[in-house]
Amino acid sequence: MPEAGEISSEDRVQWIYSSTNNQELAERYDEWAREYDDDLNNTFVWLAPRMGAETLAGHVAKDAKILDAGAGTGLVGLELQRLGYADICAMDLSEGMLDEARAKGCYNDFRQMALGGRLDFDTDAYDAVISIGVFTPGHAPPSSFVDLCRITRSGGHIVFSMRPDTHVELGFKEEQDALVESGAWSLVQVTEPFHPLPKGEPDVMHQIWVYQVN
Repeated sequence: MPEAGEISSEDRVQWIYSSTNNQELAERYDEWAREYDDDLNNTFVWLAPRMGAETLAGHVAKDAKILDAGAGTGLVGLELQRLGYADICAMDLSEGMLDEARAKGCYNDFRQMALGGRLDFDTDAYDAVISIGVFTPGHAPPSSFVDLCRITRSGGHIVFSMRPDTHVELGFKEEQDALVESGAWSLVQVTEPFHPLPKGEPDVMHQIWVYQVN
């Protein structure tokens, strides 16, 4: 099996997507961690962190306690810091990615864990959760939303990005709608589709969803 350094920048995303379980996914992100920022910012021009942070800022006060769920190397944290947020926890399944996030100086807490089951956080622990580029094939499943609702206080917000086709085809829409019907959260905003990777994958579209926890 090739390592991250043996694969072109353009092929690393598919290499990541071909992971068969969380352990393999974490190991591959560990290998990619040092080149991740350069690949995403220069090869692909990854705009979703800025878009996600700015969307969150339209709903969440600057003194909020925020969880960056699937923080990776901290690109979302940098955008949140730029906008005036300071109380941010980085959570990711890859310790290598968290090491890169630590170096950026925009988080005050770090947790290694994966979305999909019960998280090791107290109920109502956060005022807001942001998750950018995480709900994608082979990564966090639709069931992740249940515990994100649990750890977000009533009145708090959950902000995440996703491809419109993934939203429908992989069961996310069904889970989101079920949580609305159960009264767990309410839809606040869905952005228009935008190009999150205009240089690397110009045909890919994302949207950002904002829910308020009831």
